[in-house]
Amino acid sequence: MQAEIFQEPLVNGEHYAAIDLGSNSFHMVVVHVVNGNVQIVGKIKQKVRLAAGLDDNMTLSLESMERGWKCLESFAERLEDIPASNVKAVATATLRLASNAHEFVKRAEEILGLHLDVISGEEEARQIYLGVAYTSANQGNSLVVDIGGASTEIILGNDLQPIHCVSTDMGCVTFMERYFPGGNITQSAFENAQDAANRLLDEWVDSFLCFDWHNCLGASGTPQAIVEILVKQGISDAIRLTYLYHLRQQCIDCASVKTLNIEGLEESRKAIFPSGLAILITLFERLRIDTMNIAGGALREGLIYGMLDNMQENDRRQQTLNQVVLRYHIDQHHAELVKNLALKLCHQLCAQQNICHIDTEAVLGAAAILHETGLHIEYKKHHRHGAYILNHIELPGFTRLQRAAIRDLVSAHRMPIETRVFEGYHVDIQPMLIGMLRVLRIAVVLCLRRQNKHIPNVELVVDNHDWTLCFPKEWLNHHPLIKAELANERWLQHKAGWTLNCI
Repeated sequence: MQAEIFQEPLVNGEHYAAIDLGSNSFHMVVVHVVNGNVQIVGKIKQKVRLAAGLDDNMTLSLESMERGWKCLESFAERLEDIPASNVKAVATATLRLASNAHEFVKRAEEILGLHLDVISGEEEARQIYLGVAYTSANQGNSLVVDIGGASTEIILGNDLQPIHCVSTDMGCVTFMERYFPGGNITQSAFENAQDAANRLLDEWVDSFLCFDWHNCLGASGTPQAIVEILVKQGISDAIRLTYLYHLRQQCIDCASVKTLNIEGLEESRKAIFPSGLAILITLFERLRIDTMNIAGGALREGLIYGMLDNMQENDRRQQTLNQVVLRYHIDQHHAELVKNLALKLCHQLCAQQNICHIDTEAVLGAAAILHETGLHIEYKKHHRHGAYILNHIELPGFTRLQRAAIRDLVSAHRMPIETRVFEGYHVDIQPMLIGMLRVLRIAVVLCLRRQNKHIPNVELVVDNHDWTLCFPKEWLNHHPLIKAELANERWLQHKAGWTLNCI
């Protein structure tokens, strides 16, 4: 029998890679670009701690360089399948500082078969901002902070445009070596680290305080580790100074990195966590930061989207929602009906009560669009299936807090109301989440027939937890099915402690 001949399937799109040789870790991200969509298909991260190899004369030890070269050998294998024109490799603070950086760079370029660019602190800050802006859908003025191994970048920008970029010589690796010798964690060690951070910030603080920003985003590293701790401890919230003070005391109580035991703190982060925390506390205090959310990307993503400059104007959130709608076969027409009505009711709510402490358009709009994600599995428990799916997929363009809120709104948009779903959120946010849940549930009921012509022009009147829906005259009597569903919703909201009247 003649053997069948199989041809390799055609692969559409192109692959791109970005390499970031940081002072603590070396990273590589590989993406596949198909029809304008950027899909991450590979990530490699290795703790190299290059900055720990710097001596007092700013000379890198051979041991630390060899750790870096060995890491790059694994990167090089993956790069064999990607055109060199689609790869960008950069090095940051440690190789800016090292007197023998040329020695490391020469060997690194031989291993990778690429040019390695040791970028300036300002250029690093600019690229970090672009990565954050694209993946986190910044709107308005935003403050971005990235604490690296040997430097910290602080950037203020508007939408996709960085306005003010600063790179300071403080990092979690260098500060750990300098102010927490031997891994000892004491009150005085924190004070010394924070005093040093304050001195380095003195020159720049006023230039940032003269700007107003709408949100603050932390890029990877220490902020990421803190959010992971909060999530593990059941706290669904942004980073706040009170949490940082509590974590500082926990570090001091543990006395040493060897005995550092904080629930949710990964083993690989323990060695540099106290120093990163000291820097972050100082930034919060000096820049008067109230809350910080986690960014969706940083330097590596900035490099990727820099190579894809024709895509930079895309709305990342909308692109994400479009992808999920297609992937899970969501009825987009119906989803838009629910979204429009939910947002209309929410605007009426916010006009009557001062409870808006979260991005309503982003969170409620996305929850409405995605509320039927679970129908991909089955109907009866599709709200729970949807929440499970949303808990396990990436939603680029949304912060971690926003993703959690979207998931929980979807999980509670139908059936009996479990208000404890919001107990892990900060008390400032809970009223808005409850308000969004109520309007989402109402919108789902009123859009039951899935056609615009059957959706009423309804007015919401709010008196604390007592809500009244005002319908056009005789509308409810002409729509007995929706009237019955509203009666059931009134009962479910009553059981949750809320009043819903329909007139």
